[in-house]
Amino acid sequence: MPVMHFHVRWPDASETRCYSPSLVVQDFLAPGERYALDDFLQRTRDALGIASERVRAKYGFACSQAMDQLAEIERIATRFTGTADAQVTVVAFD
Repeated sequence: MPVMHFHVRWPDASETRCYSPSLVVQDFLAPGERYALDDFLQRTRDALGIASERVRAKYGFACSQAMDQLAEIERIATRFTGTADAQVTVVAFD
């Protein structure tokens, strides 16, 4: 299963390199695009959830690393929940 990483820039200009066990993230996010915080979170939940289920289908267990990554994304996002018009930019895939 091909692993990929996606780099995001948060509203405070900090960046995070995020993990996905599947290329499915490309169906939900695009490099160079900016997403409203809530939209980004939903897209990430959907993508990492599908990616984890693909691991389950292939290996018989969900991908805990994908779920850990989602938890980290959601933890970071809480810093910006009160910020008006908070947007997250997808910088790149690798």
